[in-house]
Amino acid sequence: MTGPAYSSTPVGWREWVGLPGIGMPWLKAKIDTGARTSALHAADLEEFERDGAPWVRFTAHPWQDTDDDAVQVECPVHDRRHVRSSSGHAQQRYVVLLDLSLAGRTVPAEVTLTNRHRMGFRMLVGREALRQGFVVDPGRSYAGARAPKEFRRRNHGH
Repeated sequence: MTGPAYSSTPVGWREWVGLPGIGMPWLKAKIDTGARTSALHAADLEEFERDGAPWVRFTAHPWQDTDDDAVQVECPVHDRRHVRSSSGHAQQRYVVLLDLSLAGRTVPAEVTLTNRHRMGFRMLVGREALRQGFVVDPGRSYAGARAPKEFRRRNHGH
């Protein structure tokens, strides 16, 4: 296999990622090969209808323990799925399609929306996104692009 779709871009077990389509240039994500679908922390989640199609509205908070840089988001609902969390709890979640910037590349990703308030990372990047030419080195952190210092200072966690 050749070509850019099959190149192996190295990433560590945690990375700075971006969601450019919803106005979030930087947030920390855990790279999770145990998760099929990526997941994003979403607060104030509500479904509504636009032009006869289901949409979802939510607030995305990129940083732990602060509302700084929170973004109001409206997206079409791509799917609804039953997802089992790491604690074994199953819940139905909305799935949206978002562009994910990771290690200098941007790929489409199916992202489930859930409350990750108690989790250390506001986003998980799962296998479906990673399968698009990324290779995970669990011994590394932040192997890809790093957020500028002003963003790193705002994030008090990890």
